[in-house]
Amino acid sequence: MNKISILKQYITTKFGRNFSSREELETYQNRKIKKHLEFVLESSPFYREFYKGYEDELKYNHWDQLPMIDKSIMMENFDSINTVGIKKEEALHVAFEAENSRDFSPKIGDISVGLSSGTSGNRGIFLISDRESALWAGTILAKVLPGSILRKHQIAFFLRANNNLYTSTQNGRIAFHFFDLLDDFEEHIRKLKAVQPTIVIGPPSILRKVADWQANGDIQIQPRKIVSVAEVLEDIDKTYIEAVFLQTLHHVYQCTEGFLAASCSHGTLHINEDLVVIEKEYLDDGVFVPIITDFSRTTQPIIRYRLNDILVEKKTPCPCGSHFLALERIDGRCDDIFYGKQADSGELSSLFPDFIRRAIMFSSEDILEYKVIQKGLEELEVKVKVCRNESVVRENIIRELAKLWEEKKLLAPKIHFTPYDILPSDKKLKRIENQMKGSI
Repeated sequence: MNKISILKQYITTKFGRNFSSREELETYQNRKIKKHLEFVLESSPFYREFYKGYEDELKYNHWDQLPMIDKSIMMENFDSINTVGIKKEEALHVAFEAENSRDFSPKIGDISVGLSSGTSGNRGIFLISDRESALWAGTILAKVLPGSILRKHQIAFFLRANNNLYTSTQNGRIAFHFFDLLDDFEEHIRKLKAVQPTIVIGPPSILRKVADWQANGDIQIQPRKIVSVAEVLEDIDKTYIEAVFLQTLHHVYQCTEGFLAASCSHGTLHINEDLVVIEKEYLDDGVFVPIITDFSRTTQPIIRYRLNDILVEKKTPCPCGSHFLALERIDGRCDDIFYGKQADSGELSSLFPDFIRRAIMFSSEDILEYKVIQKGLEELEVKVKVCRNESVVRENIIRELAKLWEEKKLLAPKIHFTPYDILPSDKKLKRIENQMKGSI
């Protein structure tokens, strides 16, 4: 890994992209996208064919009028989308070999290969070159490291799978320690004691477990920063982790499609608009599905790519003063919107994950952990872990969920409770999950 390239990108990101206005930022983005499209049309057979008939849009840089793609199109056309001639079959072979052996160092030439976790049903493949890895490393160090890059940092990173992309930050002052989510808890405790990390990064479900170990005296660590990744960060987990470690829990929003957002010093999640452009497909007031264009990736171009996530924009300016789009939260995935039947017409209506989340949290302060699963249009399963008064808490949950359905004028669901039996694992935890089969 080119350490000079990492340092250069770190300095550029941290000190060289302080846009003075939204207009200046958008001018920068349009210039970058125009240059990026010139490369993509020359180097990606898929996009060259896909954009036939859009010559005027390309000529006048009306990139927001180009056709969109999604994960299924990306995977179906993987061979012709990427610009380095790597075949999907070869990439999958390398990625699955790494998953099985737990050795994530092999590459195809200078290209690292990774797999997404596949929470939406099908796993995605991502390709990233050594040059892009250096840019990513410099950017994430600038946005995530507490203090200077010249300080010593011990980073504990809890991941389902390691990748050359993550270990690219390693150098004499920055030590990266991979905590495999497939390892047992005793191994994690042993390593945390030995490493004494200054930064802990992981899914909120495992960060909550780390907080349990700290609270119970199993470990004694003093991280300067804790960062949530991979899963939806729920308030119930955020509040607990912050209370144990007495600090703001930070957040990184990254997926197969790119490094999309990071939290500022105030804990607000901001889109990395120096790397990507986000268009908004609104579902409701302030609630949208993002369509992303990443003008920093050339190996596997991402242009007007519709994600399946639900984002909620922040309605008040962030005190940090950044002109980058601020998010209130990541609400979940479109797959996990709940549905109900209108009592008068029988028509379907949607309930965003946050409606369910708020109903649960309004039920009781005694709730420690929970999960709500929609099994059918009129059937919910609730798993709940409480510190006391379980029967009262259950009654309150039934009341709050019935109240929500009534407010939306929907037929009330049948609610049944099952034990809270969920442990942190390599599978992403979703506290709000729609498991209906073919009902919509």
